[in-house]
This record gives sequence, C-alpha cells and structure tokens, in this order.
Amino acid sequence: MADVLSQSEIDALLKQLSSGELDVDDVVDEPTVKIKDYDFSRPAKFSKEHLRTLEIIFENFGRLVSSNLPAYLRKNVQIDVMNSEAVTYSEFSNALSNPVLLGIVNFEPLNGNILIELASNLGFAIVDRMLGGLGEPLDKPREFSDIELAVLERIFTVLVDLLREPWENVVEIHPRLERIETNSQFAQIISPSEMIAIITINMTIGDVEGLMNVCLPFMTLEDIMDKLNTKYWFSIMQDTDSDNYTEFIETAINKAQIPIRALLGRSTISVMDFINLQVGDIIRLDSHMDDELDVYVGNIVKFKALPGSGADNYAVKVTEIIREE
Repeated sequence: MADVLSQSEIDALLKQLSSGELDVDDVVDEPTVKIKDYDFSRPAKFSKEHLRTLEIIFENFGRLVSSNLPAYLRKNVQIDVMNSEAVTYSEFSNALSNPVLLGIVNFEPLNGNILIELASNLGFAIVDRMLGGLGEPLDKPREFSDIELAVLERIFTVLVDLLREPWENVVEIHPRLERIETNSQFAQIISPSEMIAIITINMTIGDVEGLMNVCLPFMTLEDIMDKLNTKYWFSIMQDTDSDNYTEFIETAINKAQIPIRALLGRSTISVMDFINLQVGDIIRLDSHMDDELDVYVGNIVKFKALPGSGADNYAVKVTEIIREE
C-alpha cells in the first residue's frame, strides 16, 4: 500500500507545483506497457521449438543422404543443415529462380504435399555424373530436357525414400514423389498466404555446391505439431532405438557369412617336392588318424572334431566346444 501524505507534505507539494519547481510528469508515474507487434498476414504458427525439431530431423536426413547418394553418383556428397525459418508460401515461391527443380512429394498419411527444391547447378551436375561425365554444372542455365528430368526423377525418388527413417520418431510416413516441376507457377500446392517452414540444406557434390530447400506447409504438419518438440522426439527415440538397433544387430549377425575350416594337419616340404607332386603322391602330416582336428571359425579355434563323411562329402563331427575368449 502506498504511503499516506500528511497535510504539511500535501501543502508543500502544491506549493512546488504552483511555483513550477515540480513537473506534473515527475509526479504521475504511468506504468510502461510493452506492446508487441503482431503481423496478421504472417501468423506465428511455427515456434522456435518446432523449427529446432525440424532441423534435428533433417540433420538425420542429411546423414542418410551423405551415405546413400554416393552409391549412385560415385562422388562424395556432403550435407549441412544451414537454418530453418517460417515464411508465407508466396515469399518462398517468389524467391524461386527460373528454371527451377521442384519435387512435389505426397506426405501420406499426412494431408497435403511438401516440396523439395534443388538448385539448378546441382541438377545439371547430377545429370552429367549419371550419364558418365565428371559431374560439372552448365556455364549458362537452361531448361531441363525430358531425358534429364527422367534421370533426375531417379535421384529425387532416392531422396524421398530416405525421408521415412528420420520421421519415424514423430510419425510413420509413406512419402511418394508425385512429379517434378520446372516452373513454380505449376507447383501451387497451397494458398500463397499459408505459412510454411523452410529447411535450408547446403549440398556439395564433388566440387559443385548448391542449396536444397524443403518446404513444409503448416496444414500438412498441423496434426502432429504437438509432437514436434525435442523432448518428445528424444523420448520416443530413446524408447524405440535401443530395441530396434538390438534387433537389427542380432539379425545382421545371424545372417553374417563366416568361414569355417577343419585342419587335418600340417607338413613342410621343399619347393622342388611341391613342383614335382603327382596324383597319388602321399604327404605325411604331423597328426595321427585318431587325433581330434582343430576347427577354425575365422582365425580362432572354436571346436574340436573327428573326421568323417556325410552324404558323399567330407565332414567332421564336433566333439568339444572351446569357450575360451
């Protein structure tokens, strides 16, 4: 509660006001209210947390592209996520060059489509590399031919297929490349005023460097916006990754092909004797007929066995398992 002035203090204050010694603005302490401007043409539908989570998803996507795309291009591919921002679709489409490479991707089971924009110099470099060249861009950009678009469609399909794994911690998607457009006017997938998130990725193929932009409309991600936060993303990743990777590792180990061999014995002969060996010659080994054989798995002795035959083939019967590390 504010202090109550006495009569003498009130008289002194009135005297100072009348004489001009005290200004009214100094007495009246108006509270300062900070007003934040809000642009209704650009509603804040994507928070910083949403954009940060999208960056994490596409950093994972970039690692997959870096490891898978060189198998098709036979060149080193480096991917770096530069930044993410929320803009209107009209701002994105107006900034596109001509010609442009726009992959329209169906983001099932989510509503709507997303766009993957690839720089033209990267497109020409990919075509040149896929057709046996050195992977160099054109000096002067031009329209893409139908044959070049057919070649690029294969690479776009690879990129789209790699989107599944990074998104599985948020939602299980089944992306599908619908078509490639070279004119942005034919890629109006949403209203120009609709908000979108743009993930800007720097791609380097050999010595050619360019940008890849991924356009994610809000209406496509609206149903999963509550899952686009790092806390949820990491919690799901920790719950599922351990089981998935354990199962994957066990499956990979079970299918691994390993060499196994049984050693009958050893012997040493001269080079001259080796050269003069004929069919029917006998080589004396350092083991006896009733001795157990060493069975190697890789280069490690894991079993003891006795020689024999089975189904008209040479075989061994395991008599002991060696469990030493």
